[in-house]
Amino acid sequence: MVRFGKKGKLAPRFVRPFEIIERISPVACRLDLSEELNGVHNTFYVSNLKKCLADLTLQVPLYEIRFDAKLNFIEEPMEILEREFKKLHQSRIAIIKVW
Repeated sequence: MVRFGKKGKLAPRFVRPFEIIERISPVACRLDLSEELNGVHNTFYVSNLKKCLADLTLQVPLYEIRFDAKLNFIEEPMEILEREFKKLHQSRIAIIKVW
């Protein structure tokens, strides 16, 4: 069984929304999972799922998403857009806006 994050949750905000391919009962359904997630059980209770009206133009392909050994998301900034410094008592904190 593949674990996601510290609590082992598999939710669209952690992975992505999936298509429902079969309703097993009024409270359970089977999802269409990709090959990368073949170790995850594909039957879920409906109470654990949230309805999602996905915009197809905003989808990110799974091959572009990278995870480390603990399945934490690895994000690399593309470009620094803005930089400013906040001064707190005796220290300076850099605030950087990236894209």
